[in-house]
Amino acid sequence: MRAPILNLLLIANVAGASLAQAQTATPAPQTAAISPDAIKQREQELEAARARQKSAEEAQAKLKAEITALGQDRTQLNQQLIETAANVRTVETKIDEAEARLRALNGREQQMRASLDSRRADIVEVLAALQRAGRRTPPVLLVRPEDALQSLRTAMLLGAVVPELRGRAEKIAAELGELVALRKAIATERDQLASDRDRVRNDQTRLAALVDERQRQQAAREKDLDAESSRAIALSRQVGDLQGLIAKMEQDLQSAAKAAEKAAEAARQAEAKAAASAKSGPGAFKDKSRTTPAIAFASAKGLLPLPVNGNKIRDFGGSDGVGGVQKGISLATKPGSQVTTPCDGWVVYAGPFRSYGQLLILNAGGGYHVLIAGMERISVNIGQFVLTGEPVATMGSTSQVASILATNASQPVLYVEFRKDGTPIDPGPWWAANEGEKVRG
Repeated sequence: MRAPILNLLLIANVAGASLAQAQTATPAPQTAAISPDAIKQREQELEAARARQKSAEEAQAKLKAEITALGQDRTQLNQQLIETAANVRTVETKIDEAEARLRALNGREQQMRASLDSRRADIVEVLAALQRAGRRTPPVLLVRPEDALQSLRTAMLLGAVVPELRGRAEKIAAELGELVALRKAIATERDQLASDRDRVRNDQTRLAALVDERQRQQAAREKDLDAESSRAIALSRQVGDLQGLIAKMEQDLQSAAKAAEKAAEAARQAEAKAAASAKSGPGAFKDKSRTTPAIAFASAKGLLPLPVNGNKIRDFGGSDGVGGVQKGISLATKPGSQVTTPCDGWVVYAGPFRSYGQLLILNAGGGYHVLIAGMERISVNIGQFVLTGEPVATMGSTSQVASILATNASQPVLYVEFRKDGTPIDPGPWWAANEGEKVRG
């Protein structure tokens, strides 16, 4: 009986301070010679790295073959783009949730450790009494909470403690049991997090390849894309506000003007069909081969997804931080987050603009424009028609928009603004209330 009891005594005294001891321990002196075991380990690591590289090359070749097989089938390419972008955003959300759970578990573990450490004197007293009640020689010292917990349980099962002492021992055992369970939960969360991160990296690689193919096909259709993009940037420097930019693009730039004409014609057709068709819910967006908006923008209220995973830090109509009123919404995101289109529409501007970082403007038809700003990189071109949920940009690692739009300049912030006939409007009515109502493209 004495063996597990003394074991627990020493463990409890050490467990609370084990982390601090590990942090302050003097490092072992390094030797110049490399042992055969170290050489063997390095060879194994090199071999593993070669295997990972080979696997990555095989995956890239397989992905290239899949994309080549799509050929010029724009419908299939759209389907793959939207589904992969949705997968990326879903896993991004899972990673955020797992990180939040892990933070909570780690915090609880620290609390448990602090509680046990603060009650060290009580633990020592209880364990000393348990030791005196025993009859055998103490075993070799063990230092894990699991060993301490087992020792306590053994002592209590053997009935070696009086009722008052047993109650105190049971309380300590419960805390040690919780600590052990917390460690297991933390290990499980870490494994899941690592798996999700691997998955999102694979999906991002696939998405990048699909985006490249989409833009390659777009470039083949529009021979003068580079010249148009350069001219758009030059024109943007001649205007001072967003409304002026929209007007300048749609009047002076050929591809943007063509997009505006298509948007106007599509709006007229949508209005004409509205009375004859009841297809105005998410089902209207299933056709991936469409080249015009599925429904009129005004009829899409309550259906559109936010363009990025993030937390809303500024809302329409609120303070912009400098005495003015917020004309759109601001979403704080994770670095590198995927940005997708919230609606169908034509790109009338894609590039840097003043204090907005990279700015994307979509003509959604019917006099509506959607402005998205603050990305690090845009992956679509002026004149291009994009579908709801299609990947169009990625966030950077810091804020790209003016400080009045960002609460924390070190965090990426996406700014989204809806306009009707040049006037900013509240985008709130258009956002889907829950996941089931969101349009998937």
